[in-house]
Amino acid sequence: MKSDTPHSTEPKTPDSINVGSFAGAGLQFAISLVLFLFLGQWIDRKLGTSPLFLIAGVFLGGGAAFYSMYRKLSAAQKADDERRKQNREQQK
Repeated sequence: MKSDTPHSTEPKTPDSINVGSFAGAGLQFAISLVLFLFLGQWIDRKLGTSPLFLIAGVFLGGGAAFYSMYRKLSAAQKADDERRKQNREQQK
């Protein structure tokens, strides 16, 4: 049986800000670091260049994780700014 009343009064947009989209940010950061660390370690074992690629992998993984987090936060901030702008225009 379907209900005729909507569950939410606000329309869902792809740019909606919700806590769930940021819940895994720390885990994503840690996984990125560990993945690049092991990749660097594996390359070092293959080439015999002990800490070189391990250190490069950690910095590359950290940089990629920070960049991903920055893009996600920037998109959320832009969506929030647009939502606030629309709310101000509706109140006038």
